[in-house]
Amino acid sequence: MKKGLLDILFVAVACIFITAGISMADQKGAKAMTKDIHWLGHDTFKITGEKTVYTDPFKIKKKDVADLILISHVHYDHCSPEDVAKLQGPNTVIVTPAECAEKLSGKVVIVKPGDTLTAAGVEIRVVPAYNTNKQFHTKDKGWVGYIFKVNGKTFYIAGDTDRIPEMKTFQNIDVALLPVSGTYVMTAEEAAAAALDIKPKVAVPMHYNSIVGTKKDAETFAEKLKGKIDVVILKEE
Repeated sequence: MKKGLLDILFVAVACIFITAGISMADQKGAKAMTKDIHWLGHDTFKITGEKTVYTDPFKIKKKDVADLILISHVHYDHCSPEDVAKLQGPNTVIVTPAECAEKLSGKVVIVKPGDTLTAAGVEIRVVPAYNTNKQFHTKDKGWVGYIFKVNGKTFYIAGDTDRIPEMKTFQNIDVALLPVSGTYVMTAEEAAAAALDIKPKVAVPMHYNSIVGTKKDAETFAEKLKGKIDVVILKEE
């Protein structure tokens, strides 16, 4: 009798997971997909493995040596020369739009939307990042996001952007790092719609808990994608 009750309970719990579009296997897979990603706040990620890649270094707490630094645009919370300096070694390559390059030294590679290149041994596609319904990041600025491959996974770091038509052309993305806070970038709801355009294996919210946005934005983003795309909310390190 006790076994029968346990079987019924197991089926009931399984049904809850199926209804929510979540399985233990999916959650395990999503966590495995993001195990090499460390969120350092705002749009700053450290990706470790065959290469050490940083994105938009801002408020870096401890020195390190990056193989590659990707910078999306010139605003101070994305292009911070003093934070970049904390991560530079003699062979560090910095990939950035021209406006930010003027503030940096070392091995700097200037890019624009549409470029493809290999830097520090990492394949990179440079993609547009811009606002569609506000004027903080206009398309004419030529600011960017990046699609790049590390550890056999393809990452998309969106930069400061709204949901833009180009996102529908981004194919075979494993992990999409998307802003969710609104004001200067997509809202959580808009970011969820963008994720559905991109169809990554895993989506990770960013651009909150610093300057604008809260964890609630990340949670709303996850809720909107429940049963559609796996979302991992990383703990800030």
